[in-house]
Amino acid sequence: MQTQALINSPFAILTAVVAPAVLTNACSVLALGTSNRIARVVDRTRVVTAELGAAEDDPKLYSLLEEQLQLLRQRGHLLVRSLRFAYVALGGFATSALVAVIGGAFTHFEILHIHQIAAFIGLGIGAVSVIALAAACAMMIRETTMAIDNLTEEAQIYSVVQDRHRRGL
Repeated sequence: MQTQALINSPFAILTAVVAPAVLTNACSVLALGTSNRIARVVDRTRVVTAELGAAEDDPKLYSLLEEQLQLLRQRGHLLVRSLRFAYVALGGFATSALVAVIGGAFTHFEILHIHQIAAFIGLGIGAVSVIALAAACAMMIRETTMAIDNLTEEAQIYSVVQDRHRRGL
C-alpha cells in the first residue's frame, strides 16, 4: 500500500531530490567562499614573506612577522581541510540525489527490494555528507576566529613599522 502511494506520487521523488540539491548548492557556495579565503591567505603570506626579508635588522618586527607567518600557515592548512570536507559533502549530496532518482525509478517499475536498498544507500551517503558539511563549517568558524586574531597582530606590526619610520630606519 505504501509503495503504491510512492509510485503514484511524483512529489515523493521530487522531495528526495530537492533536499540534496539545496544542500549541494550550499556546499558549492561554501567551497567558493573557502577558495577565496585561501587566495587571500596566499596573498598575505607572500606579502609577509617579502616583509620578512626587509626586517632582518629589526628583531622585534622580524619576530612579529614570523608569528604572523605561522598563523597564516595554520589558517591555510585549516582552509584546505575545510575545502576538502566541503567537496566531500558536495559530491555526497550529488550522489545522494542520483541514488534518490535511481531508487524512484526502481519504485516506479515496482522493483521493490532494490528501491529499499537505494533508500538506505542514499540515506547513508546523505548522513556522511551532512557530517562533512558540518565539519567544514566548524573549520571555517575556527579560521574566521584566527583571521580576527590576525588583525591584532597586524596592528602590532603596523605600530612597529611606524615606530621605525619615525626613528628614520
